[in-house]
Amino acid sequence: MNSINTMRLKTSFLILLCLFSASFLKAQSKMKDEHSTLKVLVLFNTVNGGTYKMAQEIAAGIEDFPGAKAVLKQVPRIKPLDNEAKQPFSGIPYANINELPEYDAIAFGSAVHFGNMSADMRYFLDQSVSIWTSRKLEGKPSTVFMSAGSGAGREAAILSFWNTLAIHGMVIVPTGIMGTSEMDKTIPQGNTAFGASSLAGIPNSIRPSKGELHIARLQGYALAKAAKGYQLTAGSSNGKAAVVSKSEERTSVIETKLKALNIVLPKAPAPVGNYKPYRISGKQVFINQIALNNGKVDHPGLIEKEVIEEQAKLATRQTLLNVLAVLKEATGGDLDQVKQAVQLTGYFYTSAGYTKHAVLMNEASNLLVQIFGEKGMHTRATAGASSLPMNSAVEIQAIFELE
Repeated sequence: MNSINTMRLKTSFLILLCLFSASFLKAQSKMKDEHSTLKVLVLFNTVNGGTYKMAQEIAAGIEDFPGAKAVLKQVPRIKPLDNEAKQPFSGIPYANINELPEYDAIAFGSAVHFGNMSADMRYFLDQSVSIWTSRKLEGKPSTVFMSAGSGAGREAAILSFWNTLAIHGMVIVPTGIMGTSEMDKTIPQGNTAFGASSLAGIPNSIRPSKGELHIARLQGYALAKAAKGYQLTAGSSNGKAAVVSKSEERTSVIETKLKALNIVLPKAPAPVGNYKPYRISGKQVFINQIALNNGKVDHPGLIEKEVIEEQAKLATRQTLLNVLAVLKEATGGDLDQVKQAVQLTGYFYTSAGYTKHAVLMNEASNLLVQIFGEKGMHTRATAGASSLPMNSAVEIQAIFELE
């Protein structure tokens, strides 16, 4: 009888131990996931919905960055808004001032009121004294976007935010001239070098314009990119930055491999038309490049007529390096975020009857596997073309899966 009771006790103990272990591992996994995900607040105040539309695009830009999650919230109103329940932003929750330190970065958006932020936004930020004295926002990235009826005073209004953010010790992310070359210059645009804004009061014009929304999306991405840097160097819960010892620094596997192979990635080629150098959909990134090198095409012309086989191989190598340069940009500078190379499609400028496409494409495939190992193994297609952009001998379309 005693032996039976002893066995029962042992069995119960083992069951409890297994349950505890499973719970502990699950908690560890959850903590790891929460740390690896960027949580960025898009905090706005709107009356007619223009700032809300800008906020949506800022949020979309944030989530273009791998691992970033945007949280949209409104500033509580001093005075209730008439018919707010019928507005498209009515379902967006109101923020609490004490939750601001919970985020890795914050984008602030408001209508322009006499060259300043709105009264609702000003009143909300004026409640952050205890957060300021405890330095809970110090070092965190921030950015500002606005909507202005006439556009008058929009730069001053953005700078009115900057004063407060600087007092908090936040890192301010401006827009500079990002995306301005891609904007429609035939219509008035509200964007500034300090942050995206919309000219909401332009008659007979849909606002925010495509150009204004485009800058807002780029601004969101830039904020998420800065937030990643903050996350990697964030300190303890008191908000002070931690000093990362060399032993604690994470060594990039891919960067180490590139260095060992004596490969320096070129600067990612800028778009020459109304398109993006890459597009992330879900966890896949899509890239298309030719053999550009410092603004000029390497070994241009018809293969076997103007370009010999060895030159075509060099052009193929350069094209893949361009693909990887854009991929690095898409991953926020961290090529270790690449989970798998999925597909390469090579196009070669050849005459009818040419049959050595695969030989040329091996240059790209071999290099990709050299760098990424098993993650670089991919499916592949090759084709001949009667011409390619800028007389390039090679064009490569690539699909990668991100972590």
